[in-house]
Amino acid sequence: MLARWKSASLRTQLVAIMMVLLTGAIFLTAAATVTQLRTYLVGQLDLRLTNASDYAKKNQDIDLLTTANPLVPQDYVLVIYPEGGQSSVYYEQDTSQGRPDIPAISADEARTMQQQDEVRQVRGTVSSIDWRYTAIPVRIVASNTPAAIVIALPLTDVEDAIQHTLTLTAGVGIVMLASVFLIATWTVTRAFRPLRRVEKTAAAIAAGDLSQRVDAEAPGTELGRLSSSLNAMLAHIEVAFQARMASESRMRRFISDASHELRTPLVTIRGFSELYRHGALATDDDVSTAMGRIESEAKRMGTMVEDLLTLARLDEQRPLTLKPIDLLPVGHDAVVDVRATAPDRTVRLLGLGGGSPAPAPTLGDEARIRQVVGNLVGNALQYTPKGSPLEVAVGTRSTDGRSVAVLELRDHGPGIDEKDAAKIFERFYRADTSRNRETGGTGLGLAIVAAIIGSHHGTVRYQQTDGGGSTFVIEMPYAAVPERPSESPAGMDRDSGSEPSDGSADGGSEPTTARGGSGSLPA
Repeated sequence: MLARWKSASLRTQLVAIMMVLLTGAIFLTAAATVTQLRTYLVGQLDLRLTNASDYAKKNQDIDLLTTANPLVPQDYVLVIYPEGGQSSVYYEQDTSQGRPDIPAISADEARTMQQQDEVRQVRGTVSSIDWRYTAIPVRIVASNTPAAIVIALPLTDVEDAIQHTLTLTAGVGIVMLASVFLIATWTVTRAFRPLRRVEKTAAAIAAGDLSQRVDAEAPGTELGRLSSSLNAMLAHIEVAFQARMASESRMRRFISDASHELRTPLVTIRGFSELYRHGALATDDDVSTAMGRIESEAKRMGTMVEDLLTLARLDEQRPLTLKPIDLLPVGHDAVVDVRATAPDRTVRLLGLGGGSPAPAPTLGDEARIRQVVGNLVGNALQYTPKGSPLEVAVGTRSTDGRSVAVLELRDHGPGIDEKDAAKIFERFYRADTSRNRETGGTGLGLAIVAAIIGSHHGTVRYQQTDGGGSTFVIEMPYAAVPERPSESPAGMDRDSGSEPSDGSADGGSEPTTARGGSGSLPA
């Protein structure tokens, strides 16, 4: 039974519980009503007997058989019990109901019953009828003998009234139960309609359609709160699933690209190794050339593996230790490094609008930021003509209502085609494959730049330099930092020759942006 109950639907359980409770309420109400009605009717019957006995006591010389007297019951049985003699029925109006089976009562017992207004109940000669009776003491004048007169009334009317009440209550109860059953079934079914929609939505989601949502209900109701919570949960699940799918897609693409990129140097190393093993390298010069190529490809693989490890660590999104830094010293050091490694280059440190550079305070990992700037400077030196000028611009500006610290690296080389500009921050993407292979590029440098800046809640974007060339713009959340003594990097600008034209990145083509993180510091 318990197993069947547990397997029943919630709607069935609710309707069943309601019907059981209603049935119990009807039963208890009927029992209480019948009990009170019986008590009341029996009390009224006893009152009639008491009134009749009082009348007989006060009017013993009056004929009790005068049926027209309203104080005398019209359906009673009167029995006389003389002391030591045989009882005799003195009066009975309706013999069809039988007689009460009353034991012999003495005058003393009758006197006690009268004094206490006691009424007793006995069975009748007809088994289905009970009687109520009382007694009064009298004295028979003819024989001067004490006697008891018993007056009895049947409970037929009481039982008939109770039976009628039970029948009426049962009929009304059945009609009420049937009505409540129909109404409860309809009401519960209607109330559970949103839950059925939730069930269908859940089934659709289980089938793979994560765009399904539960219909909104009134917000102040339980179903309204449930639907809102479910929709919020489904939205999070959909976003998480999409993020997971995107992550898996990136991972598959990453593995595929990494395998493809590693295949070329491995094939080269394997080829020269087989040539050496088969004795195809006849001279020392051939062996030296082969070993040089093997070493070159091994270094290229090592660089690629290091870049892959860097990206993997960045993908783990480990929290960085952010400290107050200033982009101005970072830009200054980059200019110094370029002048040392490429003395043929004209390199300047200037402000965003072309004037003197300004401090650009922010929060970050200084070593990582220097790595980013170093990568960008290295690319500029590697892929622009020798002798072409470079500019490093540093300062702050307001973007979308918030202040940001900005560092721009501008070159005046050939630039990047528009079709390639949108993809340069993707992993393993090369605008010129042959050139990258000649220079040892892995296609991961700009991806690492974007990942590092993204982990600092900043952005890096590409746009064309006015007059031709490439400009990489780094923007990071502004954060005031305490001033510290340092050499004035602005002096580099004065030592570099003529004042450059305004190299602000406000002009040029639509920029390509690599963004990471969602947070930012307020202006």
